[in-house]
Order: sequence, then structure tokens, then C-alpha cells
Amino acid sequence: MIAMTHKRSVRVAIIGAGMSGICMAVKLQDAGIDSFTIFEKADDVGGTWRDNTYPGLTCDIPSRYYSYSFRPNPNWTHLLPPGPEIRAYFQQVAHERGIRPHIRFGADVSRAEYHDGTWRLTTAAGEETFDVLITATGVLRVPRYPDITGRETFAGAAFHSSRWDHSVTLPDKRIGVIGSGSTGVQIVAELGGNVRQLKLFQRTAQWICPMPNLRYSLLTRTALRRWPKLNGLPYRFWGWYVRYFFGKAPIRPGLQRAVVTFLSRWNLRLSVRDKQLRAKLTPKDLPMCKRLIFAGHFYRSVQQPGVEVITDAIDHIEPRGVVTADGTLHELDVLVYATGFDARAYVRPLEVIGETGLTLDEAWADGPVAYRSVAVPGFPNLFMLMGPHSPIGNQSLIPVAEDQADYATWWINQLRDGVVHAAAPTEAATKEYNESMKAAMPQTIWVTGCSSWYLGKDGLPELFPWTPETHHELLRQPELAHFDVRTA
Repeated sequence: MIAMTHKRSVRVAIIGAGMSGICMAVKLQDAGIDSFTIFEKADDVGGTWRDNTYPGLTCDIPSRYYSYSFRPNPNWTHLLPPGPEIRAYFQQVAHERGIRPHIRFGADVSRAEYHDGTWRLTTAAGEETFDVLITATGVLRVPRYPDITGRETFAGAAFHSSRWDHSVTLPDKRIGVIGSGSTGVQIVAELGGNVRQLKLFQRTAQWICPMPNLRYSLLTRTALRRWPKLNGLPYRFWGWYVRYFFGKAPIRPGLQRAVVTFLSRWNLRLSVRDKQLRAKLTPKDLPMCKRLIFAGHFYRSVQQPGVEVITDAIDHIEPRGVVTADGTLHELDVLVYATGFDARAYVRPLEVIGETGLTLDEAWADGPVAYRSVAVPGFPNLFMLMGPHSPIGNQSLIPVAEDQADYATWWINQLRDGVVHAAAPTEAATKEYNESMKAAMPQTIWVTGCSSWYLGKDGLPELFPWTPETHHELLRQPELAHFDVRTA
């Protein structure tokens, strides 16, 4: 398409001021587009790193690679970045780039409808129209609570891990943690041996890959601040490590998968000497079938005095604590639900209505589908960051968001140039793409028999079955034949 001299103003609505929303805003700024508004229902930026503040919160991606390519951070203190540092990083980027004036805090978008060539957004303040809608609402953001009888009767402090109550003192308490996924592991690793009593209610054991969280020296941080170009070296190294080692391990048999399996199995065997405890902590599925957990001292923490791993099923909760199926009452002062999130929430509870009146919920009645993780047929000028089947299982989310934001920016530039009025992927192209993903799934570790939040209604993982590099290539340049393109 040939760009015209005069560029029209394109109004862009971005929903969410987390990692993806900030990324999208910067990409638009770099393209010379300043006519965007970010709708954020909370009172600050940061998304999941704003909401989650539990003890031990750490990202499982190396900090040098959990950074925007356009804004390296020389100030990371650890190999794996602590949650407060990540939140501060996103706040700093938003401040440096002058993004905050574009954000409407406390603005919860309840409805978005495509009508007469524009997107009409509804908030408590009224309606507004935009030419392009970008959803940057994150992946794991809607807390999921367990369906346990008597949950509301507990007399002590009780909260979800993503809604941590910091008014509750911990060292003198008997604490129960329900859930042994990544969050539960991090909480137990942090609190084990540091509180009066800690009980982990484990439904399913998890494989844990050893990754000590080393501290970066003051000299290293000073050098990276003094010579900014040096930041590119660790970014490229850790990018290679994630993409070509852990990025390949879950999706195809080979050396990478064998190494991760070996490390996970021997980490457990060498770290837990007590055979009974080791049996409790030994998963029945293969490493990486569920989300692989990286933790340096979880096994050490569960072996501290006062820490107990309970594998009996929970029967009910009563005012004094948790009662397991064997009839034992586990008396507690604090109950933490580390029970995860609704992995299929995507833009929900926002109601999104396409050009024919079809809602996104209706389009996804059989499970969320998208064209190359970014767009949906029948929803023109709608682009999703972290949409269905994004490679969240084998790639850092920041480069994923950058690729998706670049793709959306390409289309927005076409609208600015006046050569495109609306664009949405065709049904045929979207169906073909999703069928090719299903055909590729059998080679992945995710279909080897475990039950995880990765699985959709059809029993297949809602993940990307190829390498991170493949996702990058799929979004590098739009294939116009795959789109219903309407000219101005």
C-alpha cells in the first residue's frame, strides 16, 4: 500500500495500563501517534504487578529479558526480578515517556461496540468513539477462588494471593496456603521457617526447576548505568536462553526437554532427603506438562520446623480452620487462597460487540480463538495484546507484547495514511490458522496427560505450539490476503 502525504488523525483506545498497555502506548508514540487514550480501572499503572504484592513475589523470567527492548533497566537487583521492582519499572517508563496524561484512571470500560465504522466505548462517564480498539487487559488478572464448602465461615483473616492483606501480621500466625502452583510455591518459600506455623494444602505436586536468584553486584549496576550500550549484551543473552532453550523444551522432544526433565527430577531427589516428604512432592506428570516453576529455596523451606505439606483433600472449611477428608481439623489464623486466575477471562467482563451484533462471548462459545493471537473475524480494527494462544508458556511476555503492538501499529499506520478504513481477519484464514495449531499440539509436552489451566474446553492447551521465533515471524508483516480490508 502506498502512503499518502496527508495523514489523518486516528483515535486509538487502549484498555489496560499494565505491561502491554504501556508497551502499546510507547509504540504509538514512536510512530508519531499521540491521539490515544488508555482506560485503566485501577488508580495506577502496572497491571498484575500492581495487584500482586504477596511475600516472595518474583518473576520467573530473567530480569534482563523481562524488560522492554526500547528501555533496558540497568537497576535490576536480582537475576529474577522482585515484584516491587517490576512495578517501579513500569511506573518509571510511563513517567519517562509522558504516558500518564493519556491515562484515565478509575475508568472501567463496560462495553465496546463497533458501529458505523467506529468503536463506541461505554464507561460510567458516558460514551466515546474511537477508530481503533486495543485490548491490553492481561492474562492472569481475574482471581479464581476454590469451591470449598464453608469458605465464608472462616473466622480468621482470609484473602486471595492477589489481594494480599498487609494489615495482617505474619510471624506469630498459623498460616494455611491453599494451592501449590507458582504463587503458592513462592509464598511458602518466603514464609517457611519465618512464621509460627505454615501448612501447604497441596492438591497436585509441581515440578520445580532449580534457578537460584542471584543478586547483581553494585559494580554491575553501576557499569550498566555508566555505559548504557552494555545493556544490550545481557538482553540478547537471556533472550537467546529463553527463546532457544526453554522456548523449545515444551513444544518438541529433544535436548532442551531432556535437560529440563533431568534438572527437575534431580533437583527434587537431591534437595529432599526424607522419603515420605519427597513422595508427597513428586508429581505424577512430566516436567513442563503444567507451568514449570522456577524456585531456588522452596524445598529448603518446606523442610523447616513448623512447615507441613498436606496432601489429603480438603473436605470443608469451618471457623477454626480447614478440615481434610481424613477428619483432621487444621487450626489456622490466616488462610491464603493461592488458587490462581481465570486463564480464559481475556477481555471479560468487558462486553465486546462486533459489526454484525455478535458478541465476543458468542464468537468464543466453544473457546477463545483468534488470528495469530491478535485479531478476530467480524471485529474490525480490534487488536488484542496477549490474546488467545499467545506464547505465554514458552516466552517472556514483554517481547510477545512488543510483537503484537508492532503488528497493530502497522495497521494503524494504514488507517492514518487513508488507504484503509477497516480491517479484520477472514473467517477462512482464522480457521486455517487454528486448525494448524491443533495439528501441531501433539508434539508438545502440554498434551501428555496432566490437568492444568492451560487446557481449554476441547481439552487442548490454549497455548502457542511453536517456537517464540515462529510467533515473531507470523507477526512481522501482515498477510493482506488473510484480511477483509475496506478502503476509505
